[in-house]
Amino acid sequence: MKVSWNFPPNIATMHLPRLSGILLHPTSLPGPHGCGDMGASAYHFVDWLVLAKQSLWQVLPLCDIGIGNSPYMSPSAFAGNVLLIDLVQLRDAGWLDDADLATEHGFDPERVNFAAMIPFRIARLRQAATRFFDSAHEPAHAEYAAFCAEENVWLDDYALFMALESAHGDDTPWQNWPRPLAMREPQALRDAAAIHANDIAFWKFCQWQFFAQWARLKAYANARGVEIVGDMPIFVALQSADVWAHRELFDLDDNGWPLTVAGVPPDKFSETGQHWGNPLYRWPAHTANGYRWWIARMRRMQELFDLVRIDHFRGFESYWEIPAEAKSPLEGRWRPGPKSALFDAMRREFGHLRVIAEDLGLITAEVNLLRKHQGFPGMRILQFAFDFNPACPYLPHNYHSDTVAYTGTHDNDTTRGWWSSLSEYERDYARRYLSVNGDWIHWDLIRIASASVAAFAIFPLQDVLGLDSSHRMNRPGEITGSWEWRFQWSQFEHWYAERLAELTQLYGRVRGMKRPELPHEESSATNA
Repeated sequence: MKVSWNFPPNIATMHLPRLSGILLHPTSLPGPHGCGDMGASAYHFVDWLVLAKQSLWQVLPLCDIGIGNSPYMSPSAFAGNVLLIDLVQLRDAGWLDDADLATEHGFDPERVNFAAMIPFRIARLRQAATRFFDSAHEPAHAEYAAFCAEENVWLDDYALFMALESAHGDDTPWQNWPRPLAMREPQALRDAAAIHANDIAFWKFCQWQFFAQWARLKAYANARGVEIVGDMPIFVALQSADVWAHRELFDLDDNGWPLTVAGVPPDKFSETGQHWGNPLYRWPAHTANGYRWWIARMRRMQELFDLVRIDHFRGFESYWEIPAEAKSPLEGRWRPGPKSALFDAMRREFGHLRVIAEDLGLITAEVNLLRKHQGFPGMRILQFAFDFNPACPYLPHNYHSDTVAYTGTHDNDTTRGWWSSLSEYERDYARRYLSVNGDWIHWDLIRIASASVAAFAIFPLQDVLGLDSSHRMNRPGEITGSWEWRFQWSQFEHWYAERLAELTQLYGRVRGMKRPELPHEESSATNA
């Protein structure tokens, strides 16, 4: 039950169907092995979405995590998060046994303890890889070899990078590796590939399994009318295979250290601005090679997802450049991005782009013009709406159809947490606007998002469950304590799906739903 997205450039948003869905990262799913994964709970969640008549499942980036366990600081823009691999499927393939899946490790069902979960899962992935490679007549060997050959453009660099990182210590930046390796001298790379052949094979095995499992889960969702909304971070981590292998594309000095880094000035998410630390791009170098690296990224996104949310879209119009030695994001300045040239190159390659533009923060008329020219729907966050300004773009009466309405995002507090943080004066304004008493504010915002003219309405699962601030996913600007939230099926009441289904039906967001035929006025008068 797939939606057709074959629309001419620049008018795609005129034809977006009215749909709704849930924002939930797979790590937040229940499961016995320390974090959610692509196992049984993921399939059960798809079934619950169908029951609730939801057509979209939005996830955070599926790439490997980096500093602070963030999926926005990945060691690769192309590799999948190996921690999401379902160990049960590896057992069913014969590469693990029941003892390997023992669950007496005391994992917290409500939080991801990365310090305990990562070594647990990596150890079992290594065991599975060893058994796979030791099985001389394993029928899947041909599938593995085909995957490695098909993905070699990024996979070889990624696997070698991960092996070298492990050999030199995870805390050692690649710039401090022996210079022949840091500068990628060909002979040094060949020698390292031979020395670390087993570890390289392990990381390739993990990527093969990640993509195989994700393909099965995505096919299951698509067959039931659920499309996956993915997330493409605008930046990559300094400690990444991408920066190491493509230094010429990033603003680095001769030793590989950044000259400038990414961040943002003060905005609705942070009163002091944010210093992200990702290396910035040398856009002239990307332009000169026809944006090949970006086109490859978008190709991967389109393989993984049905729609792609592009993070920090405003950075393509202009981005905040912070000197690497600066102590504060306030020391940055705005610099011009590639604007339409990048997306035009992508359109020449793919014909059309199924994209949601994350246009939050300090948005200018130029950013809006770029988004509208490209035909990308933007984002409207209801938690930003109630600022006593009737012209506020986040108030639903100011929405356009080229919009994705959210109660909040992964960077926001939960709606109940947000509500409790407001002054009585602010709550009074919201109550009067919504015509509610606020006792069920999370459902009030879900309802008004559903009723809006926005093409899509998407709700964090925390808001469906009515959870407080202790269940938020991320706290922008804080290095620790984020990305840990998990839910349990026992938190679900049966009426949650029923209520979502009712709102979805009521406001015309059921996939394939047609507007009912209304009688002409003459017929009504005759029948009266």
